[in-house]
Amino acid sequence: MALHMHEAWILLFVIPALVTPAAINHEDYPADEGDQTSSNDNLIFDDYRGKGCVDDSGFVYKLGERFFPGHSNCPCVCTEDGPVCDQPECPKIHPKCTKVEHNGCCPECKEVKNFCEYHGKNYKILEEFKPSPCEWCRCEPSNEVHCVVADCAVPECVNPVYEPEQCCPVCKNGPNCFAGTTIIPAGIEVKVDDCNICHCHNGDWWKPAQCSKRECQGKQAL
Repeated sequence: MALHMHEAWILLFVIPALVTPAAINHEDYPADEGDQTSSNDNLIFDDYRGKGCVDDSGFVYKLGERFFPGHSNCPCVCTEDGPVCDQPECPKIHPKCTKVEHNGCCPECKEVKNFCEYHGKNYKILEEFKPSPCEWCRCEPSNEVHCVVADCAVPECVNPVYEPEQCCPVCKNGPNCFAGTTIIPAGIEVKVDDCNICHCHNGDWWKPAQCSKRECQGKQAL
């Protein structure tokens, strides 16, 4: 009997020694959730859902507070469901706007084209100008240039000249026409040679002169 009791004590002493920490499976004994998060502090992120709003820069806004998130120029209100932003119906930009600012919620035109551009030059609205001697132009409120080109009458001579700063040619020596290769004045009969007397057609200065032969007065040969 004493022998059996001694063996029992030995068994009781050996069995606890067999249960070591290495034999415990951690999957069977998960650690508390608080213990896990405390060992991974670098993975913890603040959750502001239902408490506030965060913009792109990391600034936190309280519920009901207005702010401008990210690159938006329209204000937003922080709600429990996140930011609710204004989406206004912005007015249309003037088609002749040359300078637009985007500092506000809606783009704003700061400068409207109030001039006309013609051949590389700028003219004020309703300004009149002459780009050439035969053109008369005006800068219209529509920023378009309207021009009128002079319609010159047919000159009454065969040798018109163009004077500086004048649109239409002028007959400096009056009306005339051609008699062969000779230019004769209109309105009188001109003896162009010993046998022919010519005159210009009445009103038709561009036509050749009308000539008639007379008795030749050439010198007889000796």
